[in-house]
Amino acid sequence: MNFFKTILNIVSAQSPVHIWFVTLTSGAKKIGIDQFGNTYFEASARKGYARPRRWVLYKQDADATNIPPEWHGWIHFQTNIVPSNENLSYRRAWQTPHIPNQTGTANAYRPDGHALAKGQRAKATGDYEAWTPPS
Repeated sequence: MNFFKTILNIVSAQSPVHIWFVTLTSGAKKIGIDQFGNTYFEASARKGYARPRRWVLYKQDADATNIPPEWHGWIHFQTNIVPSNENLSYRRAWQTPHIPNQTGTANAYRPDGHALAKGQRAKATGDYEAWTPPS
């Protein structure tokens, strides 16, 4: 089973082999690297499109939450200013560092009453009154 999974990972659209092939054959220009080691590229617009193509090669897992907010804005054309690691002046003191998506891990958020969370959900207090349609 692992053999088939490996083959699918090599030929799928999100595979590193596919993305490196596109990167090498498209005449892409390396734009920058973020603090996580992800590399960002830009290439000329395809025929019929006005905007250039932008994409990222992830250093580790291909997970969109691994893109920091400043690079997310650039890759989605919200800004054309390329972020740099030296000048993070747009960051505010109250902003916390980026944390990748924790869904599916032991660190995932589980509210009180969740089957995997500790403790029990609070009992209903009796302040709920069911709505009855007017007759």
